[in-house]
Formats: sequence, C-alpha cells, structure tokens
Amino acid sequence: MNIQWFPGHMTKALRMMEENIKLVDAIGYVLDARAPLCCLNPQLDKLIGNKPCVFILNKCDLADEEKIRLWRDYFRIRGLPCVEITATASAQANRVVAIFEQVTETLRKKYADKGVFRPTRYMIVGVPNCGKSTIINCLVGKKTVISGDKPGVTKGKQWVRLTRGLELLDTPGTLWPKIDDENVAVRLCFIGSIKDDIVDLYEVAISLLEQLNELYPNRIDDRYGITCAEKSPTDIFSEICLKRGYMLRGAELDTERCAKAVLEDFRKGKFGRITFDLPPVLN
Repeated sequence: MNIQWFPGHMTKALRMMEENIKLVDAIGYVLDARAPLCCLNPQLDKLIGNKPCVFILNKCDLADEEKIRLWRDYFRIRGLPCVEITATASAQANRVVAIFEQVTETLRKKYADKGVFRPTRYMIVGVPNCGKSTIINCLVGKKTVISGDKPGVTKGKQWVRLTRGLELLDTPGTLWPKIDDENVAVRLCFIGSIKDDIVDLYEVAISLLEQLNELYPNRIDDRYGITCAEKSPTDIFSEICLKRGYMLRGAELDTERCAKAVLEDFRKGKFGRITFDLPPVLN
C-alpha cells in the first residue's frame, strides 16, 4: 500500500519555519505517544539543527505506559529534555512551561543579568494531528488557536503570548515529501496524521488489526467479543463486520463502515492504551 500525502500548504509551512527559526530560542517538538518514532519528521530534524529542543509526548492517556517509560529513558539517556502529557487533561500546562524554562535558563539569566526583559520564544512543531494547537490552548488556558481531530487544521503560523515572558509560534503540521517506510505510513494513518479521504480505509484497517493482534493479543477479542487466534487480519475484519452487523444488501460486507469503525475505536482508545513504536535501539 503506497501512501503519500504532501499538500502544497506543507511546502509553504516548511519554508515559513525556515524563515522564522532564527526568531525563536527553542523548539517544542510534539510527538503522538502512540507512534513517537513515526512522528519524527526528517525535514524537521534538519530545520532544528542545534536549537534547544523539548520533546513533548502527547496523548499519553491513549498510549502504553511501559513504552512511554522506555521513550522517556531514551530521551533522558541522550540528554534530550522530554515531558509526557495529555493536552486535553487538566493541570498539564505548568509541566510544559517548566521544561521550556529549563532549556532556556541560561539565555534568560543572561538577559536578566543585564537588566533587560526579553520574552523567550518557542516554535511548536510536529506532524499533523499530533496536538500542537491543543497544547498551546492548554498553556494559554483558553481556546486561542484553532484545533481539531483531523490533520491540516492549522494552515499558517500563529504567535501566542503567555504569561511569564513566553511566546509560542504555532505552525502547521508537516510531513515529508516521500515516506519510504510503509510501516511508518500506515501508523501515521492510524493516528490520523494522514487524511482518511486520501487512503484506502479498508487496507488501513486491515493493517491496524494485524498490528494490534501481533503487539497486543486479545485486545481485539475483548473489544468485539471474537476469537482472533490463528486467524488472518482479513478473516478478523470479516468477523467484526458480521458481529457488528456491518452488512449491505445481499449479505455483502459493508467494508467502508467497518473500516471507519475500527479506526475510530483505536483513535478513541477502545482497544486500551496502545503504542506501536519502540525507541530505535529497541526496535
């Protein structure tokens, strides 16, 4: 399954980020905790360069706690600041602000020693639908930037001023022009970073069932009341259709309705807390 999605606004977004990178002091790199490795955009790695960077593992309420711990250790061992949050939950803002201030402490002290007030600026980056705008709304404490549960909502840059002398630059979610690894592509589809309407949802749902059955045995069984052992992903999919009554006239399976339901169940956490990616050294 060949999946590519790189609309024109992403090219413009990358160009805008290149132009504005010199205006910021640090980067907030948002990763979906269900697929952190797949969210590491090689285009952004080049852009960030030597800028201080905080990795923000978001949507942790939907992610595997043990694998989150492995990712936290992965970043810590490499001396890379990391914070795990659920941006839609309460009492998350102070943890993010604290680690932002930590990575710019030297810079802020330099200006303070000179008696100069200068806001510290952070660029928020990440793939589509990883929750960048939701994080900013969490930090501000109100709905300041547009956010949504589908990719491509933020189309241009937005500066947001916080208290304590922090300014954030929200940027559109960006992928990279060619995704060579099919596994990365399908996992980006699972988490909604690639638009549903440009892919074959049946194939995506089949891949999701295959990976869930491999990585988290019995989760599908528990959700749908079926037995998946020794069954192919297509057989599992057909059984879900029959179990849930996703049928068309003539006893034909309603594959589109079932595929959408399976993906929605995953995205809403109905299979439990799932993380597909291990840190690189553990893959």
